[in-house]
Amino acid sequence: MDTNQQLTFLQERIEEIGSALFYNLSDAVLKLPTSVVSTLKVDDYGFVWFLVQKPKQYLREFETEFPARLDFFKKGINCFLQVSGKAWVVSDPEEMNALESLPETVKELAAGEGDMVLVKVKMLRAEYHETQTRVPNSRWHNAVTNMFTWFRTGYKNSTYYPVS
Repeated sequence: MDTNQQLTFLQERIEEIGSALFYNLSDAVLKLPTSVVSTLKVDDYGFVWFLVQKPKQYLREFETEFPARLDFFKKGINCFLQVSGKAWVVSDPEEMNALESLPETVKELAAGEGDMVLVKVKMLRAEYHETQTRVPNSRWHNAVTNMFTWFRTGYKNSTYYPVS
């Protein structure tokens, strides 16, 4: 699978799941907290865009560039995705305006004195895990299936590197 196909596949999965847990992996004292985020956009350059709650401290005191991880999971969907990469706090109004597909309400929330912060994460590595759906079976079959699930044999795993 080439880089464009990988990126398209990841875009589709992220849009299907829609929300993720955002982790700031920086060692800094002041950092954006772990939070649940809703994906606004996944662009053609491999950036995942979303909003996080603005911290009480001045945003200028925080790192504007840091390592991050996004864990995408949604109940009822038979897959989950773990994306690692580099995150940036987007505070430049020109960069926000360059995104035509970003709604004006989102730009207003993230600009100036709004209570949200626009963040973009460049996908450097994405681990895709496909889970099996369960069908009702006998107790014996359920016990064996549970045991094998502990060892992750019921999963289809794939790792993607969408940046060439």
